[in-house]
Amino acid sequence: MASRDHQGAAARANAGGRSASRSIFLRQASRRAGFLTTSLIGGLLIGVAYRALLDTDPPDWANYVRSGLHGVGIGLTVWTVQVGFASGDRSPLGAALRRLPLAGEIVVRAVVMTAALIIVGMSLQFLLYAEPYQLHWLTRTWLTVNLPRMVALGFALSLVVGALTETRQLIGGELLTSVLLGTYHRPARQKLIVMFLDLANSTRLAESMGELRVHDLITRFFFDIDEPIGDFGGTVHTYVGDEVIVGWPVTGDPARDARCVACFFAIERKIAGLASDYEVEFGIAPAFRAGLHTGPVVVSECGDAKRQLAYFGDTMNVGARLCEYCKTINQRLVVSADLLRLMTVREDWAVGEGHLIAVRGRQEPIEAHVVEAK
Repeated sequence: MASRDHQGAAARANAGGRSASRSIFLRQASRRAGFLTTSLIGGLLIGVAYRALLDTDPPDWANYVRSGLHGVGIGLTVWTVQVGFASGDRSPLGAALRRLPLAGEIVVRAVVMTAALIIVGMSLQFLLYAEPYQLHWLTRTWLTVNLPRMVALGFALSLVVGALTETRQLIGGELLTSVLLGTYHRPARQKLIVMFLDLANSTRLAESMGELRVHDLITRFFFDIDEPIGDFGGTVHTYVGDEVIVGWPVTGDPARDARCVACFFAIERKIAGLASDYEVEFGIAPAFRAGLHTGPVVVSECGDAKRQLAYFGDTMNVGARLCEYCKTINQRLVVSADLLRLMTVREDWAVGEGHLIAVRGRQEPIEAHVVEAK
């Protein structure tokens, strides 16, 4: 009976995974709504500025409108290609691309984006500037001067966008923003929800599988859980060994502040759906546990040769202790009472009885509850 229940759960998880994969482009697009706005506005401004440099007196305002629309089309193309690459990260082609050296990956992405920009740019040129059945602008000079210039500018733009994208992925969007704008040059106090999630039995796995294979398992696990973390608005702060620390801002909306718990159960469903793949590749499906807490956190930029954002405070200490407590009581998810009071508890979640646990470096114990999916 238990085996049939497990098979049914796995089937439901796989069905959910197939349904999610069909909408992965839309999900990635929704996560990049801000980048879409920036791309469209930037394209519009660049198109108008480019026209201003070329136009003669008196200005032809119709051409300004055409150039603005041309720029918007280019901006939309940049955004679409970026979303397309993000949507294909988990495909065989995406995996092959990630195996390339970083410089090679950037160049390949730049070539693809340049091709897209040229196709869209040429199409817009025909639509916006061609009179009915006439192509007065399509001259030898345009083909020998303007077209190569478009290719060079498109490739340069693609390289810049690719380098910025990879830099953001390497150091994190929050740190990149801080470096550019100085957001955290001075320590800032924020109220956050933090989740400490770690892989269970990693030491025992290292003894049986070897450290290199366990490292491959951990890397694959972190890659697979990144999607549900992003879908539920979480931001990965750091990876430490077999542990990942994720944060959410406290919004004051109980439903939105419950995303952290929903995220954990989404990770469970995702890994359950991939269990057979892990069994084939590693001989075991990963088990994991997490502790969730909320409170004030001090965020600051630190380091010189290697910069990073550091998170300090009692909230981080308690979150780590709750994750350890999961191991002690052999449970999957423990949530502090402080967090439960802020969030909406859904009907399909079961909240266990509260227990007071001691926390190192803290005089007062913390009340914690086991939370499970019904």
